[in-house]
Amino acid sequence: MADTLSKLQDVFRDVFEDDDLVISRATTAAQVSAWDSVMHVTLMMAAERAFKLRFKSGEVTGLKNVGELVDLIDRRLGG
Repeated sequence: MADTLSKLQDVFRDVFEDDDLVISRATTAAQVSAWDSVMHVTLMMAAERAFKLRFKSGEVTGLKNVGELVDLIDRRLGG
């Protein structure tokens, strides 16, 4: 789980073009100024590439925070 969060940190920094962006399991879209619906799609696509998996649309629409995304990725990777 810590490895997933760390790797996801890199994805966030790349997508939002902010090397100082720090995320935690509790981070929500409301806490990242550029995280709107378009950036959410971009972020999910970047996460798919980084973790070499594909999300179903229903899996990512209801995510409440980064922790839920980490848990989803870990489940999908069998971790």
